[in-house]
Amino acid sequence: MSGFAEGTIALVTGASRGIGAAAAIELARLGARVAITARTQGGLEETDDAIRAAGGEATILPLDLREGDQIDAIGPTLYQRFGRLDVLVHNAGVLGRLTPVSHILPDDWADVVAVNLSASWRLIRTCDALLRQAPAGRAVFVTESRAREPRAYWGAMGATKAAMEHLVQTWAQEVAISRLRVNLFDPGPVATRMRSNAFPGEDRDTLPGPAAVAPSLAALCLPTESRNGKVIGFA
Repeated sequence: MSGFAEGTIALVTGASRGIGAAAAIELARLGARVAITARTQGGLEETDDAIRAAGGEATILPLDLREGDQIDAIGPTLYQRFGRLDVLVHNAGVLGRLTPVSHILPDDWADVVAVNLSASWRLIRTCDALLRQAPAGRAVFVTESRAREPRAYWGAMGATKAAMEHLVQTWAQEVAISRLRVNLFDPGPVATRMRSNAFPGEDRDTLPGPAAVAPSLAALCLPTESRNGKVIGFA
């Protein structure tokens, strides 16, 4: 797999662990300087250590995706620091409580909507101009099969991911005449903490780990990727 041009800047959300951390490490391996975000400072530092141990470069941006003003500042911050943004990987997401739709509590609903949907919209707003200006801007949003396959008790997660997919694919149509390419990545079942919370009795050894799916995600961020507005599964 060919890598990125010198000076490429990539932003990865939810990069303190799991798929986000693995994707950040893979993007750095391919030559991008990676700005990594999450709420957990310690987790970000571990990802940063792994990137630097592999010879890459990272910048830590701790933030809470529930705080809209923090997301809005990302674009200006990256422009002031690097003058560009080439890649956006929005991996961060929350499961919420698995409960009947009629039992979803207002605070739980607001939390899932904030992270899974509103944060996607705000990231698009703050990153759009920089990504359009990039020589080969790429944006990838991590999604979930529940967005297209409803399942009992998964209403909050499924509804917000479905809305995110609609939003992202609409954006993809709007940027189709530009150099920017926007896609969604569905990794399928992966041995992550979120997966363990949803299926506590599942044998994690039967699932691929985050490092196994990261190369497929990273490939969607390369200048050679020509697809736009697609939902692409792990292969």
